[in-house]
Amino acid sequence: MGPHPAVAAIRLAVRRVLHDILTEHSPADAPAPGRSRATSYAMSHAVPPMALPVTSTGATPAAYDTAPEPSYEPPGQASQEPPRTTSHERPPSPLVLVACSGGADSMALASALAFEAPKLGIRAGGITVDHGLQPGSDLRAEEVVLRMRELGLEPVESIAVTVGRAGGPEAAARDARYAALDDAAARHGAVAVLLGHTRDDQAETVLLGLARGSGIRSLSGMAAVSGAGGRYRRPFLGLDRQTARKACMVQSLPVWDDPHNADPAYTRSRLRQEGLPALEKALGKGVVEALARTAQLSRDDADALDAWARQAEAAVRDAAGLLECAKLYALPPAVRRRILRRAAIEAGAPAGALFARHIEEVDRLITGWRGQGAINLPGKVVAQRQGGRLVIRQG
Repeated sequence: MGPHPAVAAIRLAVRRVLHDILTEHSPADAPAPGRSRATSYAMSHAVPPMALPVTSTGATPAAYDTAPEPSYEPPGQASQEPPRTTSHERPPSPLVLVACSGGADSMALASALAFEAPKLGIRAGGITVDHGLQPGSDLRAEEVVLRMRELGLEPVESIAVTVGRAGGPEAAARDARYAALDDAAARHGAVAVLLGHTRDDQAETVLLGLARGSGIRSLSGMAAVSGAGGRYRRPFLGLDRQTARKACMVQSLPVWDDPHNADPAYTRSRLRQEGLPALEKALGKGVVEALARTAQLSRDDADALDAWARQAEAAVRDAAGLLECAKLYALPPAVRRRILRRAAIEAGAPAGALFARHIEEVDRLITGWRGQGAINLPGKVVAQRQGGRLVIRQG
């Protein structure tokens, strides 16, 4: 008799991601006939598994890491290469970490990684991040470390962070968390970090983006692969939250329910407890699935428009590299505004503080020119029209 359907589902999701990771990090030689590159690599370089799950405790708010994460890259760690080996040495098997808060989603992910990684010759490990935002968060982090070890993950590590205030409590906690995960991945030489975001988290992220009115990229939610070098992987974006919780229950895995996830002080918590249930009551079941599908379609469109904008940018600059207003005007608005946003960021405007309304004001210098003055952007960046050229620079 096979595993419970919920357990089978989470294991299959993780197995697929691990195969992708092996394919990306396997040797350049072609696989043996009849074997996939992942299988060939796993069979020829298998070593006893080690695991290091990543756990995030005492964090704020509900559903960790559900906004697009910053691309942290610790100094000197930007392009980590695997240790060189001689011709007679086996290359080390890749290490994959799991970010685990002790909640149902991340515990289900840790259990699936611990089960699947040894089969593929992958070392599996885990990190838990103690945000220090709740009393006893350090003790809870140690409990998660013990649970990860019981699953067979080793090494495991608890990392305490200091959460600042920039961008609000949710963004500050997320920034601190990703910085800790990036540092841990670099120190341990991990090729990937698995995150336990589910289809429900994706639906919430799409609704939050819709409320911000930030455009199609905001509606695209979380990517299955993100971060520097594709470090972060989200195997559960196609699974609902109940599947992960059921998998923990049938495996008798203890889980911790963060009280912040039900705290109405946080926007995502209100959306989870009140907003989505109201939508399902009004529109019927299937809202979560539809929102997650919208995220994928929006991401595909946004990626295509980004690629178009990158190709078009060179053609709208003059010999000195300045943007020509007439050529910008001829572009479709979605492409033009992407070029403007990219130019503002390159001039020093922080991406997280640059909103749609800022780009709309700059766009009016192209489409609604009436002699208006310079536009002030975040990061002390100024955009102004001069002699048919758009100049965006530090003020």
